[in-house]
Amino acid sequence: MEQKQDQARLNPAVFYPAAGLIVVILLFAAILPEVADSWFQTLQGAIITNASWFYVLAVALILLVVVYLGFSRFGSIKLGPDHSVPDYSKLTWFSMLFSAGMGIGLMFFGVAEPVMHYLDPPVAETGTVEAARAAMNLTFFHWGLHAWAIYAIVALILAFFAYRHGLPLTMRSALFPIIGNRIYGPIGHAVDIFAVIGTVFGVATSLGYGVTQINAGINYLFDVPITTTVQVMLIVGVTLLAIISVTTGLDKGIRRLSELNMGLAVLLLLFVLLLGPTVFLLQAFVQNTGSYISSIVGNTFNLFAYEKTDWIGGWTVFYWGWWLSWAPFVGLFIARVSRGRTIGEFVAGVLLIPAGFTMMWMTFFGNTAIDLIMNQGADRLAELVQSDVSVALFAFLEAFPFSSVLSMIATLMVVVFFVTSSDSGSMVVDMLCSNGRDDTPVWQRIFWAGGEGVVAIVLLLAGGLGALQTMTIAAALPFTIVLLVATYGLIKALRIDVHKRDTLQNSALLTTGSSSKNWRDRLNNIVDFPTREVGQRFLDKVVLPAYKEVAAEMREKGLTVEVITETEGQVIYRVIHGDEIDFVYSVQLAGHIRPAFVEGESHVENVAEEEKYYRAEVHLREGGQDYDILGWSREAVIGDIIDHYHKHMHFLHILR
Repeated sequence: MEQKQDQARLNPAVFYPAAGLIVVILLFAAILPEVADSWFQTLQGAIITNASWFYVLAVALILLVVVYLGFSRFGSIKLGPDHSVPDYSKLTWFSMLFSAGMGIGLMFFGVAEPVMHYLDPPVAETGTVEAARAAMNLTFFHWGLHAWAIYAIVALILAFFAYRHGLPLTMRSALFPIIGNRIYGPIGHAVDIFAVIGTVFGVATSLGYGVTQINAGINYLFDVPITTTVQVMLIVGVTLLAIISVTTGLDKGIRRLSELNMGLAVLLLLFVLLLGPTVFLLQAFVQNTGSYISSIVGNTFNLFAYEKTDWIGGWTVFYWGWWLSWAPFVGLFIARVSRGRTIGEFVAGVLLIPAGFTMMWMTFFGNTAIDLIMNQGADRLAELVQSDVSVALFAFLEAFPFSSVLSMIATLMVVVFFVTSSDSGSMVVDMLCSNGRDDTPVWQRIFWAGGEGVVAIVLLLAGGLGALQTMTIAAALPFTIVLLVATYGLIKALRIDVHKRDTLQNSALLTTGSSSKNWRDRLNNIVDFPTREVGQRFLDKVVLPAYKEVAAEMREKGLTVEVITETEGQVIYRVIHGDEIDFVYSVQLAGHIRPAFVEGESHVENVAEEEKYYRAEVHLREGGQDYDILGWSREAVIGDIIDHYHKHMHFLHILR
C-alpha cells in the first residue's frame, strides 16, 4: 500500500524525461566542454547583442508590476484561503527567503563587485571618488529591488494559483491563466521539466564555483591546499549535509539552518561595522541608498546605446539573466514558505526587507574595501580581487582585528549557505517531479540532493561549469517571455478575485433569519456558547437536510451536485461545473476559547474541551467567510446557499 502511495506521488512524465535530459546535457558538457562552452557562449552573445533591450524592459515591467500589486487594492488578497494564517514567523520566513535567494551571492560578491566596479567603472575615471560612488550605485542596482522583484513575481504567481485556487505548486500552474486545464498535459510537463533542469544545473554550477571560496577559506585558516581533490571532497561534504537537512523536512532542517545563517550574517555584519570605519559606513549607507533611489529609473533603462561598450552585457544583462534563470527555483521555494500572507505583506517582505539588508551588506563590505584600497594603500586586496574573486572576502578580512575568527565565521556561513541552497533546491525539484507535493518519500529527496552533488563533481572535474552556467543564463530568454504572459494572467485573475470578493459581502446576514423562533434560537446559542455536540447536532439536523433539499432541486434542473460528509464536524456542498470553476459551500465546526478563559491562553488546541465553544462557520472556495450560522433555520441555511450560488454564477458570467 505504501509503495503505491509513493508511486502516486511521483509524476513519471516529469521525473524520467528530466533525469534523462540532465544526464545527456551533463555528458555533453563533460565530454566536450570546449565545444559546449563555445556553443553556449555564442548563444549568449547573440542574446546580449540582439535582446539586451528585451531583458532590460522585461525586468523593469516586472518591478513595476510587483510594486503595483503590493500597494494597490490587490494587496489585501491572501496567498491562500481567506481564513489562512502564515506558517512561519516573520523572522523565520525572512531567514529562509534570504538563505535561498541571495545569501551565498553576498558572500562571494560583497567585497569583489564594488571593488571591480571601482577599478573598472563604465563611465567614471578609475580610482576617483566618482568611481567609488558609481561602484556602489551599480552594485545596489544589480543586487537591489530588481533581483527580488523577479523572485517575487514568480512566487506570487505560483502561491496565488496553488494556495488560493488549488492548483499544483509547480511551474506549470503559472500557465493556468493562458492555457487552463491543459497545464496537466504535455505543455505543463514540458514547463516542469524545463524548471527541473534549470534548477539542478543552477544549483550544481553554483555549488561547483562555491567550493572554490570554501577552499580559499580553509586554506587561509588551516593551510589546506587549493586543489581539485579538496574541492571534490568539499562538494561531497556539503551534499551529505544537504541530504541530512532535506530528509528532516522544511520545518526542521532548512528552517533551522536558515535561522543559523541569518544569525551568523548579522554577527559578521556587526563585526565589520564596529571594527571598521563605523561613522563613515553609516553615512555611506544613507547616501548610497539615496543615490540608488534617485537614479533607479535612469539605471533601469540605461542600455549604453550611445556609449558603445560591452559593459552592460558583462554585468547588467548577465545579472538579469542569472536572476531570471534562478527564478523558477527560488520563486517556487518562496511560494512554499509564504502561504497565508497577504500580497501586500508578501511584497513588503520579499521586495523591501531583503533588498534593504542586501544594500546594508554591500555598503559595509564594499565601502570598507574601497576605502582600504583608495585611502589606506591596500593594493594587494585590489590585485587579489582582480585575479581570484573566491579569495576576495578572506583577503578583505585580513585588515580587521581577530581576522582568523572573522574568516572562520565567514567560512561557516559559506558552507551553511551552500547547504541551504542545495537542500532547498532539492526540495523544489522533488516537488516539481511530484505534482507539487512536499510529503514525498525520502528516497526522492535523497536522489535529487545527491544528484546535484554528482553533477557538480562531474562538471568540476571535466571543466564544464562555465558552459552550463552560460546555458542556464541563455535559457532565461524563453522563460522571460512565458513569465511576462503569466504575469498578465495573474493580474487578470486578481481582478476577477477582487470582483468576487466584493460580491461576497455579508449583507444577507441580517435578513436570512425570518421566524421569531429562529432569532431566539440564535440568541440562545450566542449567550450559551454551544458545545461541539450541539454544533454536530446542528449539522446533522439542519445543515445536512438543507443541503439535500437544495441538491434535489438542482439535480432536477440538470446540475451535478455532491454532498460530502466524510469529515466529522464538516459538511460540504459542491456543484460541479465541468470546465468552469465549481461552487463549494462548506459548514465547518470551529472551536474557540470561551471569553472567561481568554486570559493566559494563546492556542485553542491546548485548551480543555469544556473551556471551548463552537461556531458553525461558512467556508467557500476562497476560504472561511468569518460568520456563524449555528442556530439558523433550515430555510435560512438554504437562503444562504442560494445567495452564494447566485454570486458564484455572476462571477462565472464575469469570468467568461
